[in-house]
Amino acid sequence: MSRPAPSAPPEPGERAEGRRSAWILATALVMSQLSPYFLSGGNLRSVLVGLVPGAIMAVGMAVLLASGGFDLSVAAVMALCGTIAAWLTVQGVPVPMAILLTLLLGLLIGSGNGALVTFLGINPLIATLGTMSIARGLALVITEGYNISSLPDSFTQLGEQGPLKLPWMVWITLALIILGDLALRRTRFLRQVYYIGGNERAARVSGIPVDGMRVFTYMLSGTLAALAGVLLAARLSTAVPTAGEGLELTVIAAAVIGGASLAGGEGSVLGAVLGIAFLSIISNALTLLSVSIFWQIVVTGVVLIAAVSIDVLLRRRRV
Repeated sequence: MSRPAPSAPPEPGERAEGRRSAWILATALVMSQLSPYFLSGGNLRSVLVGLVPGAIMAVGMAVLLASGGFDLSVAAVMALCGTIAAWLTVQGVPVPMAILLTLLLGLLIGSGNGALVTFLGINPLIATLGTMSIARGLALVITEGYNISSLPDSFTQLGEQGPLKLPWMVWITLALIILGDLALRRTRFLRQVYYIGGNERAARVSGIPVDGMRVFTYMLSGTLAALAGVLLAARLSTAVPTAGEGLELTVIAAAVIGGASLAGGEGSVLGAVLGIAFLSIISNALTLLSVSIFWQIVVTGVVLIAAVSIDVLLRRRRV
């Protein structure tokens, strides 16, 4: 007797991606009129470099949210892994080995999150909140609250200028975005997350390895958070144990703005990255307009609520 096939997964957020692209262009157009510096090469490079950590984590978060998962630990894992990578290189460990060990640490943390959620049945919010606290605390314990500097040139060159005057970390991020988006859209393996997030019971009946895929999505999220930590430390030439505080919420919000759903079954890598780009441009615009950092937090929250509300209303109209 053949297993019933689950219904086809939704298309991964083309409408949301189009809206986000339009919002980015509209914001850029307005800012080009308000500040002549906004479209300068230096400012655009600054925006691109600044969104690298968030964009890398958004790739993993898009896949995780599509499967119905959730990860609050990504920013803390980024800080811990950046700290570990820097500490290893300062101790004389060869840079390639230090980076590999750091990525393996991120993968291990992600697999731990996946096991807690999948096999112990712990709510993802609670499980990853606990992991976030552990990772952030370990980063502070290892460094005693101090930054780690004097990193070797072979490590910091990842943050140095490459082709078209853009740092290598930007090109690495761009490659990850392209590969991640294509994989989530086109490969049978990753598209299973849409079935899992849309209807887990139907996915199990159809023979999809739900538990294995769920653990995999957390492993991917942890590994990419580790990579973000490595690249951030390389860019700053310093490992900061408190780096990225609050960034996990920005990454999740960006994915939702980009078309993902906290209920699972929707979203795309490109949409999540466009969400990060949109929030980064808003932040940059407010800085150029000399808006107080305190008001920037308020405005960002208002923009987030407005963007998600618009998406909800448009989806209801299509139903």
